[in-house]
Amino acid sequence: MKNLLQNKEFQLDEILFENRNKNYGAYALRNEADRILTKSMFIGIGVFAMIAITPLLINVFNATDAPIEKELPPPYVITHVNEPPEVVPVTPVAPPAVAPVNTLDSRVPTPTRDAKIEKVMPTQTDYDKAVIGTQDIVGDPPIITTVPPVINVAPTTGPPITAPKPVDNTPKTAVDVQANFMGGINVFRNKVINQFDTSVMDGTGEVAKTTVVFIVEKDGTISEVKATGPDATFNREAIKTIKSVKGKWVPAKLNGENVRSYFKFPISMQFE
Repeated sequence: MKNLLQNKEFQLDEILFENRNKNYGAYALRNEADRILTKSMFIGIGVFAMIAITPLLINVFNATDAPIEKELPPPYVITHVNEPPEVVPVTPVAPPAVAPVNTLDSRVPTPTRDAKIEKVMPTQTDYDKAVIGTQDIVGDPPIITTVPPVINVAPTTGPPITAPKPVDNTPKTAVDVQANFMGGINVFRNKVINQFDTSVMDGTGEVAKTTVVFIVEKDGTISEVKATGPDATFNREAIKTIKSVKGKWVPAKLNGENVRSYFKFPISMQFE
């Protein structure tokens, strides 16, 4: 009755198998189920524990302490060292005595007031038999050696060497071919007329005249531009206009060579 009150499942079994043969197998199995399950649980835990512990036990029994071998250092080999040979002391050799050379003190003394000792500077002839120094030393005169210059003599089998022809840069008045402006003198005249500033002249109706003289250089440029005329203002403007004209000249030729030459360019204009 105690089991019946404590175990509800047992109470149901009693009710289920009431007035029946309780010796029947199903009742016995249901009555002993808790004991069988508990025993099975402990058996299972024991089997699992044995399976888990078995590898550890095998490792413990199979493990052996291997001896640790220490590497020994190599044996020391003692080598007999021969003693160094005896060092023979070397006696220093004194350099040969050199005879002193005549030396003159060429230092210029600092000028002071009331000098106690008046120093006399050596003359030019004294330096011929002595060398310049910082003190006067009496000795042998210096040995002066001179090396003669090397003169290269040209071979006589070749053509004779002629002296270069001197260059004559004086402006020429007489030439074979007169200098000319590139494009013609008419092109130069038109440029002068177009670039001439007529506003500087007063419109009096008179004709202003001048002659501009300049030098045509070998490279086609002009230099030393001058104007000769009675009106100074017209002369200045003519010189300014000639210098401002863009373009080069063909230099004059004399004996087939370019030369500097004078060129005269007259200008006449009427201002009204």
